[in-house]
Amino acid sequence: MVFTEDVFLYYFLPLVLGIYYLIPVPKNPKPGRSRYWMRNLWLTLMGYLFYSWFEPWFVLPMMFTNVADYWFGVYLGREGMAPARRKLVLTISMIMNLGLLGVFKYGVFTQENLNHLLAAVGQPTFSVLQIAFPIGISFYTFHSMSYIIDIYRGERPVRSFADFSCFVSLFPQLVAGPILRYNVLSRQLHSREHSLNLFARGVILFFLGFAMKILLANPVGRIADAAFAAQSPHALDAWWGTLAYAFQIYFDFNGYSVMALGLGMMFGFELIRNFNAPYHADSITDFWRRWHISLSTWLREYLYISLGGNRKGESRTYINLALVMLLGGFWHGAQWQFIFWGAIHGTMLGLERWGGKKPFYANSPRPLRVAFTFFVVLITWVFFRADGLPHAFHYLGCMFGLAHPSPFADLLKPAIYHGHDLINMALCAVFVIQPFQSYEFALKLSWPKYAVAFGLFLIGVIMMYTQAFNPFLYFQF
Repeated sequence: MVFTEDVFLYYFLPLVLGIYYLIPVPKNPKPGRSRYWMRNLWLTLMGYLFYSWFEPWFVLPMMFTNVADYWFGVYLGREGMAPARRKLVLTISMIMNLGLLGVFKYGVFTQENLNHLLAAVGQPTFSVLQIAFPIGISFYTFHSMSYIIDIYRGERPVRSFADFSCFVSLFPQLVAGPILRYNVLSRQLHSREHSLNLFARGVILFFLGFAMKILLANPVGRIADAAFAAQSPHALDAWWGTLAYAFQIYFDFNGYSVMALGLGMMFGFELIRNFNAPYHADSITDFWRRWHISLSTWLREYLYISLGGNRKGESRTYINLALVMLLGGFWHGAQWQFIFWGAIHGTMLGLERWGGKKPFYANSPRPLRVAFTFFVVLITWVFFRADGLPHAFHYLGCMFGLAHPSPFADLLKPAIYHGHDLINMALCAVFVIQPFQSYEFALKLSWPKYAVAFGLFLIGVIMMYTQAFNPFLYFQF
């Protein structure tokens, strides 16, 4: 089930909202229970249903993680526990979470590369065991890990299983984020306010995110798909396809994040903002302050700082930066091109830090800084979109005129330069360039804003029925 299909819009969401607000909220709950434990339990059950809609057995690893980490948290929260024992519990939890992630997400990758290694040294290979990949496992694993780490660092554990499982399986952010840290949402699980204004803001954001996905991301995604599927496109066509993918991934992922933010508000939660005009960045450092903010924050708080951050000397700082970005790339996918993508970003971040957290073009006018940063980001998106590392290098060769176009390269042009394609790309460019973001749009509401948002949503619903099933790109992570 995805946010942009009729079963969610017409059945699931109205049912969940209706029953949620019918569930009473006790004024004096029993000790150890939050005021909203019954509503949290309802959201947990609906999160399980939402997730199992993709594949029923997918919910089993998530339920196992929920139960195990809940009890790990209870155990870690005991007073007077010896530091060595606390560290042992933390270690066991991390091994369990990363082990599950490793088996399901990286099992096939590990087997395939082990076979390549065996073949290289003349040893017999083995049959690769195909392992199904549960959607969104990277996201809910990071949610659960943040909880255990926060408890280890001194946060109070959740006493109610309903509250903890709600944090992990909250369906708006379950399969594609934003990645929530427990210390951000802990107080809202126990006590949150429900108001008409917050609900209305949530509806507006949901409408705007829906429009981003249906009206912007999906149409330009067709251009990117055609360009990257071509055997050897002309240089201009390859650049056009890369630009289309840059627009697609932004409006697709930002659209989901805005919808998740809006859905959270409908249930009284204020989730974190995940994007802040990333293509306005004037350096790669600035880009990572604006793009997938929840992931970059998680990596900084739980990985970079744990590795020592910048506290153990200059050389160690660069090593930590490189390692964090390599792992960040690997988090996105069990393929070598994602590792390469992370390596490029890590290298750029290291160079900028070496230059005083500024790029070598820092003295240029801001428009040139933004343009060069966007150019670097465009190059890295090729590794994100390509069907493997050889394809990525070949496509880059096409972009820079280093690969000879195929005899049929001209056949691509009618598929990517149609009149409506040009209009869609122009609309994406306009919405990328202008500084006003959807989050700011929904801060202060008015009837004209309601009309604009509802109109875009209505057009999006109509267009939804003209498009093939097109899940959000980050579902694969």
